Amino acid sequence: MAVPDRMDEHLRALRLVEAQRLAQAVFAEVAQGGLVVPGRTELEADTLIKEVAEGIFGPGAGQPGRMVRSGPHTVLPYGQEPPDRVIGADEIVVLDFGPLLAGHETDFARTVVLGDDPGRHRLVENLAELGAAARQVFLGEDKITGRQLQAEVRSLAARAGWTLGTWHVGRLSGQAPASGTCGACGIRPECFIGPDNDQPLRRTVGGGWRAHWILEIRLVDSYRGCGGAFKQLLDLV
Repeated sequence: MAVPDRMDEHLRALRLVEAQRLAQAVFAEVAQGGLVVPGRTELEADTLIKEVAEGIFGPGAGQPGRMVRSGPHTVLPYGQEPPDRVIGADEIVVLDFGPLLAGHETDFARTVVLGDDPGRHRLVENLAELGAAARQVFLGEDKITGRQLQAEVRSLAARAGWTLGTWHVGRLSGQAPASGTCGACGIRPECFIGPDNDQPLRRTVGGGWRAHWILEIRLVDSYRGCGGAFKQLLDLV
């Protein structure tokens, strides 16, 4: 297999960024259109989001999978399909576009709050702040490893009063770990921004491709029994 040249690398990066831009457009339409509302079930909201996504990504966008999780479903492990539930009037909702982006080698998730609960609103605000802080840490250290970045995010989350909902805070762009693979590395530690990855995040992977990373921060609110998620590309904008 030929090593990718600069143009190959550039085109792949552009495709990742474009996929994220389209996901952001879907999220904006969902938020503005009020598709996630109390009294609607998660599956009903899923269907409406897929209709929006087809208008942006094109017909047949995405793969099967739950994109909307509310209340206690927000703390369930990745890949676990919970039963349908009615979205409540005062709770947190995670919109995870993983199924929509499965064929685009990336992922995107945001969290919204229904109601005025200050604790839930603080969690969502802190997710965005942690995402920005993690990227600044990454940009500030050329040789940062997965272990180092995970430790920084864990420390920042603890300082804000939250615990992380997963052992890692991101993964290589590529197929989702739940499918059994993660890019070219399988499910080995070096595929994740986690405590067992002592390799630099800036490196090449299988086939000589430059590694691109998806930041994935999940916070848990143990008191309220819910959580939030923030996912987006780490090294590309």
